[in-house]
Amino acid sequence: METHRVARVVLKEGEHTHMTQQCSHLDQIRDVTPSSNGCEDCLKMSDTWVHLRLCLTCGHVGCCDDSKNKHATRHFHATNHPIIQSFEPGEDWAWCYIDQLMLEFA
Repeated sequence: METHRVARVVLKEGEHTHMTQQCSHLDQIRDVTPSSNGCEDCLKMSDTWVHLRLCLTCGHVGCCDDSKNKHATRHFHATNHPIIQSFEPGEDWAWCYIDQLMLEFA
């Protein structure tokens, strides 16, 4: 059974728009299994990370852009998988790299 998430675009504070912005990549979100409990690439290198991000297309777990290796963004550039979700406890937001939009799931 396929699950569907409803995403709501959240503009960062101070941003203004005349039209409602929509992410055009929601159809690429899949029901994924995380590839690891930490940044899979940092773990292979015996390195550390700051925060984790989950690719919603394939389940790759990578480190955030505050981490020195930026594996989540590197994964996007390598695969063009557009949407990541925070893989941090208590956080329920996502980011579309292509549309440059923050998403909240309802």
